[in-house]
Amino acid sequence: MYVGIDLGTSSVKLLLCDAQGAVQAEVTKEYAMAMPKPNWAEQNPQDWWIQTKSGLMELCKQSKEQITGISFSGQMHGLVILDEENQIIRPAILWCDQRTQKECDYLNQKVGLEKLVGWVGNQALTGFTAPKLLWLKEHEPENFKRIRKIMLPKDYIQYCLTSVFACDVSDASGTLMLDVKNKKWSTEMMEILSIEASQLPTLYESFQVTGTLTAEIAKELDLSEQTKVTAGAGDQAAGALGVGVVETGVLSVALGTSGVVFLPCENYSADEQARLHSFAHANGKYHQMGVVLSAAGALKWWLEKVNESHSYRTLVEEQAASSEAKGLYFLPYLIGERTPVNDPDAKGCFIGLNLTHSKGDMTRAVLEGVSFALRESFEIIKEMKQPIREIRISGGGSNSAFWKQMIADIFQLPVTAIETAQGPAYGAAILACAGESGRKLESICAAWIRTSETFQPNRELRQYYDDKYKNYKLLYPALHSVFKKIGD
Repeated sequence: MYVGIDLGTSSVKLLLCDAQGAVQAEVTKEYAMAMPKPNWAEQNPQDWWIQTKSGLMELCKQSKEQITGISFSGQMHGLVILDEENQIIRPAILWCDQRTQKECDYLNQKVGLEKLVGWVGNQALTGFTAPKLLWLKEHEPENFKRIRKIMLPKDYIQYCLTSVFACDVSDASGTLMLDVKNKKWSTEMMEILSIEASQLPTLYESFQVTGTLTAEIAKELDLSEQTKVTAGAGDQAAGALGVGVVETGVLSVALGTSGVVFLPCENYSADEQARLHSFAHANGKYHQMGVVLSAAGALKWWLEKVNESHSYRTLVEEQAASSEAKGLYFLPYLIGERTPVNDPDAKGCFIGLNLTHSKGDMTRAVLEGVSFALRESFEIIKEMKQPIREIRISGGGSNSAFWKQMIADIFQLPVTAIETAQGPAYGAAILACAGESGRKLESICAAWIRTSETFQPNRELRQYYDDKYKNYKLLYPALHSVFKKIGD
């Protein structure tokens, strides 16, 4: 039996899977997020551990067979720091924290984008880990001096289970401290950040075993001390693995609160303008990734905040009556935007409204706007000459057949849905199986993952969506300076 642990922003999800990939049990435990100042986001890592351990105890009681492997998926980019006594120094600064714009400007402009892309394959973003360390160095120098271990969120849980100071290369890719091409910590970035290699964890591939349970934890959970713990992956790499995206040519589109376009690559490559993320993948290779900050989150906002409803079915039925959004556009920048525009000041807006538009038209515009935003990253991937033949779709938004068909029409690719909707936690269970059994990820995915339905693109709509996408592309450049002026 294998356990996949997905450490999310609002909760930890734990899955118990058998050797055939069938989910035998599932446990979710929630915890709070603090926002001590506007645009700040923090959590106490000890809360993660308390809830994860509680979930593991509950899961172990439900297991009829011995658990032999554990692995992880986790929210990326968060900064966890421990002192010489291995105690938490301060609350973790999360991926969604926006306090580091000044530090990002320094890295992108003073250090320079060309150097960053050469060293670590990516530009500095407010969510990434390295800018957080620069912020800490300036604003909390005493805490900075106490740092002995720098961790990512899921790796703190791994440390609590095994006492092993480790990180996988897919998650490390999002720190802006990893030489992604060579899969080692960047000496240039360590010098800029004023940190030592000893403060950073040992690097592993996602499917490699990092250790076993400590005697104390094994006794507490009533598990064997020989239970193997595998490195795990960042949530997006684990999520792609959870829908079987392990080979080139298959694109993952995740319609969660945020939206992700994710393509595995055989070899390392980086966009010179750093419009996409160039990261290591959980399969030992690489991937290109684009992130839209508001995807299903934009639909949730439109449904619950604006329409004060919880009936997605009614909302979809209303927009289905709209054959097209009639010259109406929606920019989904409700909390700024990540790739490819990288603009925390970008704002969401409807453009082109007139008296003929209905609520259904506006709903359709929201779905189209998110889909166009995802297509922007897709088009950059195509510029890099990466072959793509199919889309695997996941996330809460993939429950809508209408949206899946729209993605197929806008991307002009077949969209395939997956029977198992467990996402990153399922990917973590696959990694646990790979680490414990030594089987190849491709073999496990082929055996465990089953597709359901495929949506073929409507060729007759290709020109309509191509034309509308071209107009959509004109909107952000026209409004960029306005977004800066109107602020918050």
